[in-house]
Amino acid sequence: MSQYVSRLRSRHGGPAGPSRQFAGPSRLRLPGARRPRRVAMLSVHTSPLHQPGTGDAGGMNVYIVELARKLAALGIEVEIFTRATTAALPPAVELVPGVLVRHVAAGPYEGLAKEELPAQLCAFTHGVMQAWAGHRPGYYDLVHSHYWLSGHVGWLAADRWRVPLVHAMHTMAKVKNAALADGDTPEPAARVIGETQIVGAADRLIANTAEEADELVRHYDADPGKVAVVHPGVNLDRFRPLTDGGAGDVAASRAAARARLGLPQDAIIPLFAGRIQPLKAPDILLRATAALVDGDPSLRSRLVVPVVGGPSGSGLAKPEGLQKLAARLGIADLVRFHPPVGQEQLADWYRAASVLVMPSYSESFGLVAIEAQACGTPVVAAAVGGLPVAVRDGVSGFLVAGHDPADYARALRRFVDDASLAARMGGAAARHAQSFGWDTAAGATADVYTAAMQERRRHLRSLHG
Repeated sequence: MSQYVSRLRSRHGGPAGPSRQFAGPSRLRLPGARRPRRVAMLSVHTSPLHQPGTGDAGGMNVYIVELARKLAALGIEVEIFTRATTAALPPAVELVPGVLVRHVAAGPYEGLAKEELPAQLCAFTHGVMQAWAGHRPGYYDLVHSHYWLSGHVGWLAADRWRVPLVHAMHTMAKVKNAALADGDTPEPAARVIGETQIVGAADRLIANTAEEADELVRHYDADPGKVAVVHPGVNLDRFRPLTDGGAGDVAASRAAARARLGLPQDAIIPLFAGRIQPLKAPDILLRATAALVDGDPSLRSRLVVPVVGGPSGSGLAKPEGLQKLAARLGIADLVRFHPPVGQEQLADWYRAASVLVMPSYSESFGLVAIEAQACGTPVVAAAVGGLPVAVRDGVSGFLVAGHDPADYARALRRFVDDASLAARMGGAAARHAQSFGWDTAAGATADVYTAAMQERRRHLRSLHG
């Protein structure tokens, strides 16, 4: 079987101990190999229909929706099981032909925090099994679970249906706890135990990057042969410059977006877009802005700092915390807070920005960075998680080691000092993002499914002689 492999590198770029290789999906079809006809996809704690940027909805929601759409286009039907959050929701909603979202009643519809969901996994599993019981045997060929809560439901379902379990962590407790922001809450031991169990039970684990694959092996003792690296994608039809992506055209696209959003044409606009919580570190952008203004008071008339998103996670404890910080720093007049917006308007915010700022303490990949670059906007990001893959340092943006606001202020100052830098880097960013289409991600994911099904069949044949 032909395989692609990702050679493990340490965070510092060198070999990480003994050379490990992570098996990718087969690129050559073996006789009798087939893709699944229908996949049960599990997303317990957040619905793919929810608005990203608020509550627990974020990059994973986008990931599930876009992946499911493209899998359906490849002829793989997807049924997404998620928890019902209002009584008014219909039992099932067709997202697009070939993609069905099933709402499972599990616990009270509203007011249930993610941390309380483990107690509802039995109820959720019961709902999944009820849906399965109404079908003929073999209706689902494979289970693909997202996040550790879904992994436990998927573990039981896959075992009961005698089909492979493919799991995507998206984030990992041990990784998050190793890089906590000030004021953030550590992930509980129960999650660590649960993730360890899922790693042992899954037939395949999908990692966003080689670094995430390494973390699965180092922190959770995953079998490297079961880990496949598949980069997430971006909707290149939605997230794009409104021109062909050259530096001059990116500047024209930016001017048009600013006109639509009512933003000044000559402003320097560093944008934060995402969930407002310590993990995402929007406070660092505010502190960097204050440092810029303190160092050069003339910038006060030229800076506009949009923060597009809503409180989430531990950020819910202080929903007004960022506004109060802006006031304490003396930049409340520069910062514009906007609630989460739909994908089409979000694309305009990306286009309008001089630069997207992502100072996150942890990111499994960083879909927001790819979306912004696809729109022709460079990125200043923390050199953590998957962001060094998402951002080409010095080409499509700048990576910052650590979380010192002064370092981010210096990176932003480069866009102040060179008026053409945003457009030049923006053109390079748009070209860089072209390699992250969802077609590629869906094809690679389908190959992971195929490999898992082949291995399951070989295992069953060996059991029966």
